[in-house]
Amino acid sequence: MGAIPFGYLLVKAQGADIRSVGSGNIGATNVFRKSRWAGVLTLVLDTTKGYLAVLLAGWMGGELQWQCMAAVFAILGHIFTPFLGFKGGKGVAAGCGAYLALSPLPAATTLIVFALVMALTRYVSLASILAAAAFPVLAYVFKEPIPVIVAAAIGSALIVAKHHGNIRRLVSGTENKFALGNRP
Repeated sequence: MGAIPFGYLLVKAQGADIRSVGSGNIGATNVFRKSRWAGVLTLVLDTTKGYLAVLLAGWMGGELQWQCMAAVFAILGHIFTPFLGFKGGKGVAAGCGAYLALSPLPAATTLIVFALVMALTRYVSLASILAAAAFPVLAYVFKEPIPVIVAAAIGSALIVAKHHGNIRRLVSGTENKFALGNRP
């Protein structure tokens, strides 16, 4: 489920290839720069696919370990989608959905971290990185089972690693801030 490249498909339906626009990423932030409605829909669909992956694992009788694996694989599928030559997004929305299904309270608290960092800095990448890094810590603080904490650490490490270019731009001061106003 994680491998479905919704951002790519939504922009392709408009006659463009999101991989040649903005950052080239297929995720919601870059899609939003191309089309606001498509960006919001990408966010919803990517989050939903992560959530459903974990839910389906549970509905199919999978114990917690299987649900944790579904969460990690939803993120991996999004990052390395075979439909686009194993080059996908950064896994943030898919991870958010997966972890909301797996561990709702720590995930909701992580969303607060994201919102605060985003409001203070307007850097989606920084908010994503710090929220991803906070999630395994919050899972531990909220006393989630060990498989959840391990899955949180793996997924979060994947998401942070995928932001390596953003980290370089943040350090050098060249990262783009998110703007709701007029687009360039």
